[in-house]
Amino acid sequence: MKKWIAGLLTATSIFGLAACGNGGESEGSTESKEIVVGASNVPHAEILEKAQPLLEEKGYELKIEPYQDYIFPNKDLANGDIDANYFQHIPYLESQKEEHGYDFVNAGGIHIEPIGVYSKKYDSLKELPEGATILMSNSVADHGRILSLLEKEGLITLKDGVEKTKATLEDIKDNPKNIQFDYEYEAALLPEYYKNGEGDAVLINSNYAIDAGINPLEDSIAIEKSDSPYVNVIAVQKGDEDNKAVKALVEVLRSKEIQDFILEEWKGAVVPVTEE
Repeated sequence: MKKWIAGLLTATSIFGLAACGNGGESEGSTESKEIVVGASNVPHAEILEKAQPLLEEKGYELKIEPYQDYIFPNKDLANGDIDANYFQHIPYLESQKEEHGYDFVNAGGIHIEPIGVYSKKYDSLKELPEGATILMSNSVADHGRILSLLEKEGLITLKDGVEKTKATLEDIKDNPKNIQFDYEYEAALLPEYYKNGEGDAVLINSNYAIDAGINPLEDSIAIEKSDSPYVNVIAVQKGDEDNKAVKALVEVLRSKEIQDFILEEWKGAVVPVTEE
């Protein structure tokens, strides 16, 4: 079962474990004491910075490699340039594995970053007019998440039997306000479109909102709840999930000290989780 302690999120890349060879700890091998993690700037890299001294106490040096996109962290992990990453949620990880044939595994969930709806023109989704335009990410892996949120908020209805995490715009059954979905945008640029007042509403991932100085809890007109399946995880190549350094990293990131830090720093805009 999953126990939501206060939220947990998407996996960024860890460097330095490749030296362990397949994550293995075979007899006679020397395990690397340095791990390099590739991560999105906010909140992943900031969480990792807080974890550095705790991991050092366990005998491991954590190096953080920042990324600005969602493509290279997985490419670098596949190439062995990094040993793990911390930037992506589970549905995105699974879609990338299916699309590119990556042999990755989820080494542990850490937090969720609730996706929110923002508008400079309206104070609630109910106020959106007939034919309103909603701007959203061009990442198909996020579409099911977005549509699930809008369905929960009563704006649309999805077809019966559709797996929510894989829903697409074609799976919309009812759209009483004839909402127009514009999905040609890079996720990282959506905060600027919101600030410029473009569209009637904009869907923004919390990490990008926070990075742009937007408060997800105060500024959104609707936001995802903590029962979201979009947990951000530590992703590694298959076999590395059993590496002692990876296990130590996940243990530290799930520690009470890190969970408390996440809650205090982002006040619910980022939520830590644990899984059993």
